Amino acid sequence: MNTTSHPEGQIDCTAHGAVLQISINRPAKRNGFTPKMYRELGEAYTRLDDDPALRVGVLCAAGDHFTAGLDLPTIAPLMQRGEKAVPLGLVDPLNLGMEGYRRRTKPMIAAVQGITYTLGIELMLAADIVVAADDCRFSQLEVQRGIMATGGATLRMAERAGMGNALLHLLTADVFDSAEALRLNFVQKVVPASQLLAEAMRIAGQIATQAPLAVVATRQNVLKAVEQGPLVAMHDFMSVQKTLSNSQDAAEGVRSFVEKRPARFSGQ
Repeated sequence: MNTTSHPEGQIDCTAHGAVLQISINRPAKRNGFTPKMYRELGEAYTRLDDDPALRVGVLCAAGDHFTAGLDLPTIAPLMQRGEKAVPLGLVDPLNLGMEGYRRRTKPMIAAVQGITYTLGIELMLAADIVVAADDCRFSQLEVQRGIMATGGATLRMAERAGMGNALLHLLTADVFDSAEALRLNFVQKVVPASQLLAEAMRIAGQIATQAPLAVVATRQNVLKAVEQGPLVAMHDFMSVQKTLSNSQDAAEGVRSFVEKRPARFSGQ
């Protein structure tokens, strides 16, 4: 992966067929996020959602580390003014449903390695599937800096691991490893660091071969069940299935089954 010498870092995007690889690129500073990088990340997520040729995103990072989190000297002035680095109207990389921001609809795979602190944990928890290298070091250390995690960690850590496990790491600001992250359901797979990106891209590629409308609908129903409850999500079953069943992709799914061949989905 190419690395940049830009002092404020950058977010690189590379399309591999239907998969958009989104790379955090400021390795000289352990990929610490500047306002510029945060804005570009929102733009990258928006590109994924808006481009019909793209079906899945993979968030990864250049160098040995995913990210040390926010570059506080550059971000602090925004925080003090109550401003956001991502412009209104874009897809929010943290997928919090905040007013003025769009929510991502397409799947995102996060591939994390090395130091994965604060914002790094929150970005991976906002993704749909997380592949972690076996050399990861995680820490949600905002309390050490006199601030609170406001990118989703207080919500999603408790949802994945329970209140006690969440508060153990949120209140101690300790450093934990990939095995602990796997135990707590913060990550779904742990692989050797040398295999990290390949495994994330493999999963993304497999998702990209499925019917796009069905993938989006399935993801949104799971998210609704988590955020609003199973009974609310269940009420969508009949209407969503009716829409999907009348799509061109559903017809192609039947044809490919009858003809015993891989399906060629168009997303229509």
